Amino acid sequence: MSSLQESNQLPPTTAITPKTPLKATTEKWFEYSVRVQPHHTDYAGVVWHGTYITWMETARVECLRSMGMDFAELVKLGCDLPVVELSLRYHRVLQLGEIAIVKTRMTEMTGVRMYWDYRIESGDRQQVHVTGKITLVAADREKGKIMRQLPPAVKDILVKLL
Repeated sequence: MSSLQESNQLPPTTAITPKTPLKATTEKWFEYSVRVQPHHTDYAGVVWHGTYITWMETARVECLRSMGMDFAELVKLGCDLPVVELSLRYHRVLQLGEIAIVKTRMTEMTGVRMYWDYRIESGDRQQVHVTGKITLVAADREKGKIMRQLPPAVKDILVKLL
């Protein structure tokens, strides 16, 4: 790989060291219900694997909205929360017409990094379909760079989740 290609890549999230670490954890889950629609599935009526990621994003945005952080307002502040790491484990398929509960929680916040866990369960909560983890970082939309610290308004809301 050329040095030009290497310089265009973001550093791993472990390379981000905040000036003043902010670290917290939580056990509370936010729940978001979804019914499997035709556009969520493949030709066999089974949920397409990428759909789960969309549901996870929706649950996370709704969780933040429920805490008073409208994502559109966050963007207006010049802050974005891009996903920098994603890990999923598929346990069972979901099929057309079934109801799923998408559960999310922010498990830890260290500086500008936020770690979220996910569980997608059956509507009766008896089966686990997908589990996952996502890491977000706060990024300055104008500069296109990772922020050194969270904007105070954002930090105040995120601390409430923890």
